[in-house]
Amino acid sequence: MLPTPEYVLSDIHEVKRLIRENPWATLVSSTAAGMVASHYPVLLEGNDDDAISLVSHVGRPDEAAHELGRHEVLVIVQGPHGYISPGWYPEGQIIPTWNHVTAHLYGTPELLSEEENIRVLGDLVDTFEQVMPSPSSLALDPGASRRIARGTVGIRLRVTRVDARAKLSQDKAPGVAGRVIDELEHGEHYRNPALAREMRRVRR
Repeated sequence: MLPTPEYVLSDIHEVKRLIRENPWATLVSSTAAGMVASHYPVLLEGNDDDAISLVSHVGRPDEAAHELGRHEVLVIVQGPHGYISPGWYPEGQIIPTWNHVTAHLYGTPELLSEEENIRVLGDLVDTFEQVMPSPSSLALDPGASRRIARGTVGIRLRVTRVDARAKLSQDKAPGVAGRVIDELEHGEHYRNPALAREMRRVRR
């Protein structure tokens, strides 16, 4: 990402929150055959406050296409983002921008055993099903779940490098940023309440 130190998101807890709230990630690899990108849900694991470890799975043959385990990969987590119109700025300010919260996470993936993969798949289902009135679970049919799981490969990414940004109008005066937040929350055009919430977080 651009070297914009004023927007660097260095708080590891905030990076973890971003991942928890936006678990649909992009996996990017530079392979012998060229660039490869795929999209999968990820979960945080472990309780180490100073480290980030992600678990997920890929569908076969993505593990071969990405050459997983052979080199560093990039996982991109994208939080709320959206267009910011200069129509919300004072007169004379005419340059628009795009606010966003984004994390680039780097590391070399570890391929999981069949048992670990089943556990991770079960955790993924349970995490997203827990809000449902009658949650589904892989445990409801272990045999069928294991058969389907053979078409996937579990991965763990112990993140060794983080490059995260929260570009949220920090360069604007409080009154201008407040107008932007109001437009994102209630405006007729480009309404984006999730982005407004992120802006409020950095201005607390």
